[in-house]
Amino acid sequence: MIAMQEELNQFERSEVWELVPRPQNQSVIRTRWAFRNKMDESSIIIRNKARLVAQGFNQEEGIDYEETFAPVARLEAIRMLLAFACFKNFVLYQMDVKSAFLNGFINEEVYVEQPLGFQSFNFPNHVFKLKKTFYGLKQAPRAWYERLSKFILKKGFKMGKIDTTLFIKTKENDMLLVQIYVDDIIFGATNVSLCEEFSKCMHSEFEMSMIGELNFFLGLQIKQLKEGIFINQAKYIRDLLKRFNMEEAKTMKTPMSSSIKLNNDEKGKSVNSTMYRGMIGSLLYLTTSRPDIMYSVCLCARFQSCPKESHLSAVKQILRYLKGTMDIGLWYPKGDNFELIGFSDANFACCKVERKSTSGTCHFLGHSLVSWHSKEQNSVALSTA
Repeated sequence: MIAMQEELNQFERSEVWELVPRPQNQSVIRTRWAFRNKMDESSIIIRNKARLVAQGFNQEEGIDYEETFAPVARLEAIRMLLAFACFKNFVLYQMDVKSAFLNGFINEEVYVEQPLGFQSFNFPNHVFKLKKTFYGLKQAPRAWYERLSKFILKKGFKMGKIDTTLFIKTKENDMLLVQIYVDDIIFGATNVSLCEEFSKCMHSEFEMSMIGELNFFLGLQIKQLKEGIFINQAKYIRDLLKRFNMEEAKTMKTPMSSSIKLNNDEKGKSVNSTMYRGMIGSLLYLTTSRPDIMYSVCLCARFQSCPKESHLSAVKQILRYLKGTMDIGLWYPKGDNFELIGFSDANFACCKVERKSTSGTCHFLGHSLVSWHSKEQNSVALSTA
């Protein structure tokens, strides 16, 4: 109850809405409460969160919203920033904006119902007319990004030409880098005073919670050491094994046998496709810091439409391998080399179903692996050349 009241107080402080009589010829969007426990990397509950969200699926395009697209930082961009921090020898910090979507200005005329349990005593049939966006609305991410980017650009930053979620500010020989991922902000500078200046600047405009040095971001555990940066997802793996009842499973030394050749297995016994897809989706996110399972996961992902026991067995071997290698991750050593080096290779007609080859690439910035992929080729290769 306290968390719910705190959320509504935030709405009042941000002047998100105003109470008005119910309109006659205008749809009114319903609201609901969402509850979540916010945890740190050790699975300790930091605080209980109550979030009031709009049921945005009731919105009609062209009436309740127009454009919805908002850019989001790619995980490759995050890894490149970590590699650059190693190269330039500076510390990265993180902060997040409290109730970020309450800061975006709304252009359309949108009405929402009063939240359940908190209706006005004097005007129980009134509704709220929105002045700003909030969670659940289709246009909320875009409105927030526009508000934040305009504010940062006014403060002398330049937006990245390729990555529009990266902002750069130079002052004499020093540089400040800011990477935005919705309401999470990573920043670092070659001069600590620039970080302090940026932190004060953000606090003056938004309600911020300064977390400190970057150590846990989007499920990635990041350790910034004197010798370099280590990235892994040990907590995510533990949660994954628990979710699929593999905590007591026997460990394996490899994610997949080199002799395995998966096919459609049409005569095999079918398995629960929802569970199989859940496993694949979870493992694909794990490839953020584990290129060693990339090929195995992508191979198993080809059989999501009609998975069989042979495919499930292959996925379970990947999970058994992960159980024994939880602490493996990416190591970005500090050094004076920041040269971009790429490697590419492909096997020949390995797919037993379509006889297509699989391409694999990886890219290094200096000694830091920042990008990789494994993908089946679009057409059948007629030679190995």
